[in-house]
Amino acid sequence: MTRTALITGASAGLGAEFSRQLAAAGTNLVLVARRRDKLEELADELRDAYGVEVRIEVADMTDPDVAAWLFAETRAHNLQIDILVNNAGSEAPDLIRSRDWPRNDAYLRLMMTSVAAMCHEFIPGMVERGYGRVLNVASVAGRMTVGGDYSYGPTKAYLIALSKGLASAYKGQGVHVLALCPGFTHTEFHVSERLTAMKQATPGFAWYDADVVVREGLAALEKGKDEYTSGRLYRFLVPVLRQRWMRGLLGMLGVKL
Repeated sequence: MTRTALITGASAGLGAEFSRQLAAAGTNLVLVARRRDKLEELADELRDAYGVEVRIEVADMTDPDVAAWLFAETRAHNLQIDILVNNAGSEAPDLIRSRDWPRNDAYLRLMMTSVAAMCHEFIPGMVERGYGRVLNVASVAGRMTVGGDYSYGPTKAYLIALSKGLASAYKGQGVHVLALCPGFTHTEFHVSERLTAMKQATPGFAWYDADVVVREGLAALEKGKDEYTSGRLYRFLVPVLRQRWMRGLLGMLGVKL
């Protein structure tokens, strides 16, 4: 049976890599992003390479009505979404220093509310059919408190909690829900001046390629895990850094975590 996956933030980075790996497995796709040109380019690539059906939807995930609209669009075109990848995201504005509340509000909708709304719209059908896969792209930043991070990390912590709650409720009904927690990953996400400088200051061994993150994430999703930290380095580091004694030691050394 051919499955259909819907992927948000599909035009670049992890979203494009999810699209490629799912298409390579014979999955039909609904690709969602704001940039039509990028979506059309990717859709043509995937149709030619893998012979799958690809539909594109140009949408802004900060729109409060976008999840209901996407659900209606898929229904209107007789598309059954078996796999949902909530990947859309962006760099965070500074919640305190940025005095532009509408921008902060839109960011919170993008990172949290839109994911909850997509789950609200698409999971009931999965439960009814007895099969579904939902992967929410979180981050290792959501697994620890980092000094000065009161925007990005907290939104990812919410996605982890949301995913684990949904997973415990619906795994027995054939629906797997996973929070994928990558560390530093080579994508277009780090194109801003601030993030480029951060990347240049970070050791190369801390960075993973997008294909590795996606491959590990899809495998963990299929196994029924509710949370997965991608990358052997981060699977070792995160539990250590969350220990109180380690946080105290790093604090003494002037490292904010």
